[in-house]
Amino acid sequence: MLRSVSLVIGASLVGAIAWSGNPLTLPLALLFPALWAFAPSRTCAAAVSMAYFLAASRGLPQGVANFYGTQFGLGLALWLAASLTFVAVHTALWTKRPGCGRPHRYALAAILMSVPPFGIVGWAHPITAAGMVFPGSGWGGLAATAILMLVMTTRRWPVAAMIIAGLAVWSDVNWTKSDAPNGWIGLDTHLGNTAADTAGYARQVETIRLAKAAATGNASVVVLPESAAGLWTSTVENLWKEAFAGNELTVIAGAAIVDPAGYDNVMLTITASRADILYRERMPVPVSMWQPWRRWMGKAGGARAHVFANPIASIGRRRVAPLICYEQLLVWPFLQSMLHAPDVIVATGNGWWTSGTSIAEIQRANTQAFARLFDLPLVMAFNR
Repeated sequence: MLRSVSLVIGASLVGAIAWSGNPLTLPLALLFPALWAFAPSRTCAAAVSMAYFLAASRGLPQGVANFYGTQFGLGLALWLAASLTFVAVHTALWTKRPGCGRPHRYALAAILMSVPPFGIVGWAHPITAAGMVFPGSGWGGLAATAILMLVMTTRRWPVAAMIIAGLAVWSDVNWTKSDAPNGWIGLDTHLGNTAADTAGYARQVETIRLAKAAATGNASVVVLPESAAGLWTSTVENLWKEAFAGNELTVIAGAAIVDPAGYDNVMLTITASRADILYRERMPVPVSMWQPWRRWMGKAGGARAHVFANPIASIGRRRVAPLICYEQLLVWPFLQSMLHAPDVIVATGNGWWTSGTSIAEIQRANTQAFARLFDLPLVMAFNR
């Protein structure tokens, strides 16, 4: 009993500290496989998995309450519901028998939580720590981290833990953030609840003013947050193009493009002469944005999920790995884009609803870790 309680407490501490929003603490997440593997029973493995996931995603109840303007109870319900997939996968694949079967089972759990459908809620994945343990090593570092994760489920876990600790300390001492490419600027805004004022003229004008003000010196590309351009219409397009007349600047801005069936959450490229869709979000936020049950019921509405589409885009001669908000909490959107050898990562978000939580910081930490793993320039733009 004492062992089970200790493992559950340990899992909650690992989840809370590793996913604090500081990328330097991410290597602690690599302790989770050991806590799961050495649970004395399937019930304890379920409790360990739940404690880790709930601690890592502890900002969700407050975020839901902020988003819907509701009581904390709805947030608690969605928080627990979100944990069920993670807990179910790890509970089903847990085994009490030591030997090679245990790492194989954990490998399957890790893969399932990396890709759809389970990977749609694959937050707090330990593999994210690869960039903090093997910076700049790309796919080789990802494979080495996966091997260490598997060793953590065996009796040789102390050796793996010592290796992880040594590499993490070395990485922390030599920590440097990934910079934006020369001439690229990521602009954070503080426009508040943009969802409540998506098409207002005054907000459009203010956003354009902020973009122009940020374009100083040799700036050629300014990246604005998710939803910065609101609901995209021909009228709004003309407003933006006219605002940049006589200017060679390229603006990347988030917007929503609506049609009778629903809407796409997109990144646009806007210049004085044209506006084009750069990227359609692969995985919008489940429930609040992506609502597949509406289509199953023959109803319209909700954001479309372009799950495996457009993992790479182009700005001039640069290949861009685009990521919008929720995708930065997952694994497969990063890795799918990395398969196409991008030159830069562009990550945007609209975190007005994350006030009082560490959700936006965790998104940033995840993105920094993957950028560091593949040694790529990074441009981020968030609204708060």
